Amino acid sequence: MSLIDDLRNLDRNNIGGWSKSVKTFFIVMLLAVIVLLGWYFYISDQQDDLGNQQSQELALRREFVSKQAKAVNYDALRRQLADMKDMLRQMLRQLPSKTEMPSLLVDISQTALAAGLQIEVFENGPEQKKEFYAEKPIKLKMTGTYHQFGTFISGVASLPRVVILTMHNVSLKPEKPGPEGVATNGRLTLEGTVKTYRYLDESDQDASTAVGKKGRGR
Repeated sequence: MSLIDDLRNLDRNNIGGWSKSVKTFFIVMLLAVIVLLGWYFYISDQQDDLGNQQSQELALRREFVSKQAKAVNYDALRRQLADMKDMLRQMLRQLPSKTEMPSLLVDISQTALAAGLQIEVFENGPEQKKEFYAEKPIKLKMTGTYHQFGTFISGVASLPRVVILTMHNVSLKPEKPGPEGVATNGRLTLEGTVKTYRYLDESDQDASTAVGKKGRGR
């Protein structure tokens, strides 16, 4: 009898009476199922891990290429950074020096008076030193027309030294506001704090270094 005939006449309640060919067939089928299950639960996971490892390898390769490019250009970038710092120092040196600051503040106040502004408050605050420059806050209150304020700003820009004025908490309001907030007499009041800047010379830097060493010595 053929295997097909044996399978057709198979007695499921009498496994021991199955023919040798039928038993061999089912053993082969069982082994095939075991192999397929093993591949699914083991080999498939291994393939997923392999895919993840390949993705990580590509990412690491890209990172390596990027860092290698930076390493190759490191010296050039460092020189470029040094050039930019030198350029910054040169630009800061166009600001007033320490010895020029008192006369500069006088020039600013005189420029305001020359523009026709009425100065009610002009108080210098404590200087604050930064890495390359120092800033000087000035608390002020001035009154004048819009045209006079424009003349004042133009006059400050025309001073011999580069003067930078930055405004902080500054308000510009009508001196005598009308019903809709418009100045009835055409005059405005500017009140707040402005900051002007100077560069730090070698004496400032030496003093900062000495203070730092003294602090570490304690």
